[in-house]
Amino acid sequence: MDIAEQLRSHPLFASFDAASLDEIVRVATKVTYQPGQVCVRRNEAGEIFGVVLSGTLDVLGGSPDSPEPVGSVQAGECFGEMSLLTGEPSGVDVVAADTSQVVVFRQETIGPIMAMNREAVAFLTRMITFRLSPKRGKVASPQPRTISYALGAGAPMRVLSVSCRKDDLRYSFFDTASERAVLTGGVSGIGGEESCHTWRTHDCEQSESLVADTHKAALAAMLEVLTAESGMIDSPAALSVVGHRVCHGGLRFNGPVVIDEDVTAEIRRLGEIAPMENPFNLAGIEAFSQLAPSVPQVAVFDTAFHLTMPPAAHSYALPADLREHAQLRRFGGHGISHEGAARDACASIGVNFGAVKIVTCHLGSGASLTAIDHGRSVDNTMGFTPLEGLVMATRPGELDCGLVLHLIERMGVEPAKLREKLYTESGMLGLTGGANGDMIAIQTAADDGNIEAMAALEVFCHRARKYLAGYLGTLGGADAIVFTGGVGQNAPGLRARICQNLQWLGVVLDDHGNQTVRVEAGQCADISAEHSRVRVLVAGCNEQHTIARHAVETLSQQRVTDVIRRNRKPIPIGISAHHVHLSSRHVAALFGEGGSLTRLSDLTQTGQFACEERVNLIGPRGRIERVRVLGPTRSQTQVEISRTEEFKLGIDAPIRLSGDLDGTPPITLEGPAGKVDIPCGVVCAMRHVHMSPQDAMEFAVRDRDVLRINVPGERELIFGDVVVRINPDYRLEMHIDTDEANAAELSPGAVGYLDSIQERAGG
Repeated sequence: MDIAEQLRSHPLFASFDAASLDEIVRVATKVTYQPGQVCVRRNEAGEIFGVVLSGTLDVLGGSPDSPEPVGSVQAGECFGEMSLLTGEPSGVDVVAADTSQVVVFRQETIGPIMAMNREAVAFLTRMITFRLSPKRGKVASPQPRTISYALGAGAPMRVLSVSCRKDDLRYSFFDTASERAVLTGGVSGIGGEESCHTWRTHDCEQSESLVADTHKAALAAMLEVLTAESGMIDSPAALSVVGHRVCHGGLRFNGPVVIDEDVTAEIRRLGEIAPMENPFNLAGIEAFSQLAPSVPQVAVFDTAFHLTMPPAAHSYALPADLREHAQLRRFGGHGISHEGAARDACASIGVNFGAVKIVTCHLGSGASLTAIDHGRSVDNTMGFTPLEGLVMATRPGELDCGLVLHLIERMGVEPAKLREKLYTESGMLGLTGGANGDMIAIQTAADDGNIEAMAALEVFCHRARKYLAGYLGTLGGADAIVFTGGVGQNAPGLRARICQNLQWLGVVLDDHGNQTVRVEAGQCADISAEHSRVRVLVAGCNEQHTIARHAVETLSQQRVTDVIRRNRKPIPIGISAHHVHLSSRHVAALFGEGGSLTRLSDLTQTGQFACEERVNLIGPRGRIERVRVLGPTRSQTQVEISRTEEFKLGIDAPIRLSGDLDGTPPITLEGPAGKVDIPCGVVCAMRHVHMSPQDAMEFAVRDRDVLRINVPGERELIFGDVVVRINPDYRLEMHIDTDEANAAELSPGAVGYLDSIQERAGG
C-alpha cells in the first residue's frame, strides 16, 4: 500500500480531495524506525507533525538518567500536533518499541494545507484541546528527529545572499544542508577600470581580474562561478531564492518581503534618504531579475529591525508642521548585523534572545550601536539617514544641525557638494587629512606614532564609549555587550579602549582573551573577565547568513500569508484601558486580611472578569486614581498602562507581553487597607491577538507568531508587531491600548483582518 492509500484511510486526511492529497504526499517523508532506535530527544525544537502507519513508539518521561514510560503512540495515531501551534521543544524521549513506519511533515509545509480543510482543522482542534486540557496538564508532544534542514528550510533549497553597495558586491551561497555557506565571495572595484572577483569554498580561495562596469556584470561573474566554475548549480534558474540586503525600508517594511514592482518602487523612492545605499541595492535587484527572472527575490531591510524603537527614541524634536510628516523620524541602521550578532551571541551562551538585554556594537566602515531589550531594538545610533551616530570611515556621525546651516548659508557650500563631503570625505578619512579611512590601517599608523591617526582613534572611541554607556543606562544594565563587524571582531585595541572606564557599570574585559580571540562568521567568543557583571562577546560578522535565513523564512511564510488573506474572518478589536492584576498576597495587603476580589462583570475572555475593587497607582512623579483590578488573582502582580500614563507617573515602562516582568520598573499600589511597593511589574502591553486552537489552525499560525493586522476604515492602517496567544479558553480578539486606539481613531465595534506573517515564533 502506498503513502497516499495509507493516508486516505486515516480520519485526518479522509476529507481531502485527490489534488490536495497529492500535495500532502509530495511534502511527506516516510521513515522506518528499528526497535530501540531513538526517534525523539527531549529539548529539541518541535517542528514536525506525523502519523504512525505501523508499529508502536514508546514515550519516556522522568529524568534523562532515569526515564519512565508515560505513554505510547500506536498505529493510526498522530503525534507532533502541538508543533502546529507552539513549535516548543519536546519534554520527552520517544523510542521505537518495535519496527515502526511513520509519515512525517515539516510544520511549515503541512500547516497551510491543513488550514484550508475545515474537517481536518476540526479533527486537529479536538486533539489539541484535549492535550491542552487543564485536567491533563500540558503534555509535550513527541517530535521525530528525521528531517533537519539549515536556515529554517522545510525542504532542500539553494539560497543566494547578496549585498550590492556603491562599488562592490558581497555574496554567499547556501544549500540548506548546513548553516555554513558553501561558497562566499565578492567583487570589488565595480565601475572602475579593473575589478577583482574573489571567492572561497571550505578548502580553497581563488580570484580573478575582470571588468565589471555595472552591478549586472559583477552578478554575471558571480553566477559564472556558481555554474561553470564550481558547478554548484546547473543554471541560475536552479536557485530557490535570492535574498538582497537593502539599507532603508522606511516605515512600510517592518520585516523582509518578497520583491515585486511595488516593493522596488518604494526602495527607489527611499533612495532620497539613503542615496549611497538604496540605489545600488536596487541595481542588484533589477540586474538579477534580468539574469534569472524565474527566481523569487526577497528584500531584507537594515531599518526593519529598528521599527520597534519607542517614540522617545525615534522622535526628532521638530515643530508640528514638520514632525507630522510620518517619515521624519529616526530609523536606525545595520539592523541585519545587529539582529544576527545578538542571536548568535545568545545561542553561544545558552540564553533566550527574547528574554535578555543586549548592546550590540557593529563597527566597520559604517558603524552603529543598538540597545536590544527582550528581542526588540529600543534605540540605535543612526537616524533619519545613515549619517547620524558614531564616527565612521567616511561619514561624520553625530553633527550639529547649526553647523550644516552655517556651511550652506555662511560658507556657501552647495547642498549637493556638502552631501558628497558628508558621505564620502568625512569621518576617519577627514580626521586623518584624507590619508586613510580604513580603521585597521589607522590603528597601525597610530601604533607607529602618527599623531593624526591617534587623534582620530580617540574621537572614534570617545563617541562609541559615550553611546555604549548611555545604552547601558537606557536598558537599566545589560546581560551582554556584543562586538561585531570587520573592526568590531578584528581590533582588540579598539574594543579595549571603548570599554575602558566602564568597570563601574560592570564591564570588565579579560585582557588576554581580548587580545588573542579570533572568530569566523557565525562564531562567538566571550572576552569578559570572570568577575564582569556584563558578558562581553565578539561575534563573527554573519550578515549573509542572516539575509539567507530571512529569505528562506519569508518565502515559507508566503504560503501562510496566502492562507491568511483567503480567510477574511473579522477579528474584534478590544481596547484595553489601564488595569491591575494582583497576587493573593497583595489582595490581602491592599483590601485587608480575608479579602477577595469581587466579580463586577465578565470580560470577553473566558474566566476573566472586571472587579469592583480599584487601586491607586503612585509613581515618582504623580499618581493615577481608581484603576480597575481584573481577576482572577495571579502568581505575580502586574500593572498595565499606556505610554501617556508613563509620563504622568514618571516611569518608563517597556513594551512586553503579559507576565514578562523581569527588569520592569517598580511602583506603589494604594488600597483601602494599605500600600504595596512592588519592585517590578509595570508594562505597556504588547499588541496581541487571542485565538482558540481552531482559530489558529484555520489561519495556519502558531503561538507567539508575530502578525500584521489590517484595520479598514477612513484611516485604514496596518498594525504590525501583533503577537499570537493561543488557548482553548480564548475567544478571537485583538487587544490594543487606549493610546493606539485613539491614534487610529477606532470606534467601538471596530474589527481587523489578518494581513500577513511578520515573524514566525522562534524565528
